[in-house]
Amino acid sequence: MNILVLGSGGREHTFAWKIAQSNRCKSLFVAPGNSGTEAIATNLNIGVTDFEAIKSAVLEHQIDIVIVGPEDPLVQGIHDFFLQDDAIKNVAVIGPQQAAAELEGSKEFAKEFMIRHNIPTAAYESFTIENVEDGYKFLETLQPPYVLKADGLAAGKGVLILNDLDEAKAELKSMLVDAKFGDASTKVVIEEFLDGIELSCFVLTDGKDYKILPTAKDYKRIGEGDTGLNTGGMGAVSPVPFATKEFLDKIENQVVKPTVDGLKKDNLPYVGFIFIGLIKVGDDPKVIEYNVRMGDPETEVVLPRLKTDLVEVFEAMANQTLSEVDIVIDERAATTVMLVSGGYPEAYEKGKEITGVDNITDSIVFHAGAISKEGKTVTSGGRVMAITSYGNTYNEAIKKSYQSIEKLHFDKMYYRKDIGFDL
Repeated sequence: MNILVLGSGGREHTFAWKIAQSNRCKSLFVAPGNSGTEAIATNLNIGVTDFEAIKSAVLEHQIDIVIVGPEDPLVQGIHDFFLQDDAIKNVAVIGPQQAAAELEGSKEFAKEFMIRHNIPTAAYESFTIENVEDGYKFLETLQPPYVLKADGLAAGKGVLILNDLDEAKAELKSMLVDAKFGDASTKVVIEEFLDGIELSCFVLTDGKDYKILPTAKDYKRIGEGDTGLNTGGMGAVSPVPFATKEFLDKIENQVVKPTVDGLKKDNLPYVGFIFIGLIKVGDDPKVIEYNVRMGDPETEVVLPRLKTDLVEVFEAMANQTLSEVDIVIDERAATTVMLVSGGYPEAYEKGKEITGVDNITDSIVFHAGAISKEGKTVTSGGRVMAITSYGNTYNEAIKKSYQSIEKLHFDKMYYRKDIGFDL
């Protein structure tokens, strides 16, 4: 079959890498793709939210399945766009319909969903510019640190965790009154801080049944020791060492089952990935957030551990036969370290030549913010490449990634040297 992956990051290169291994894939396209996908698929110069151009490509290349990588097209309703158009309504789309994508599109929607279905999460309230004073009062009732979340999509950067009450009030004003995150922060969710260690759970669902993929833990802060600004993710580890079988059973029974059942009860059509951001508080899981797609860089450690043919999995999801598929997982650990442009997540330069990729033999290099230009691979984004390795333990895997990184170079390259430090 002919397959189209939408997106241009490390997540999408990982999807393409895994799909290309399947003998069920005849032709593979990625839109817009990057220098990594270019080597194993045909890149199409189409934006992920240009639905009409995507439709034209789907018809031209006789695409059978579309895998939606990032959240924007899902929140904007790409799945609904396909269903409403007779020419493409029979093309399978992996990603939820717009109503269900609100789980990521609106923090308030997600919180209300969790409360309604008794899914454990932090206490919260929502505020707009009209009741910003009430927001200040609510902050005064909480113990520090204070958690402020822009309600809408802010590219993973719309969450602030602050220790000082006055600073929290100032930031609330900045988000609501000064539109710090644009339209994403016209509404802000303030919630109680949960103290614990975070991890991510990934679920596949066909709308009826579900399968749970390996857990992963990512590292969001730019600085070592989890300091500094939030990024899209600086590295990841899978499986999560502290996630015992007992704890995983709690995640399934207290979070995954009620989530999938809740989607059915609320009539939210969902065929795709559910990313559940969790925190282990004591011995119990609580949900921090939902994403309606795979995480990045978690994809770069979760999919390499999947032994099952990914195309068969996607077909089963589209046909609502997921319960018949066996998900087989590699017992080895996988880790990834993200190489980023100097200055990221703030201002950074692009167009830096990347050298040494061909010298790496013990790791898998997933391209993210990298493109081909005049025969060279150059940087095109903040997060440039993810270096993924296997090992019998996560320590062994992480060591391999760091050894491989020594063979790579681009000007002002930065990476965290402590991925897995807290495990």
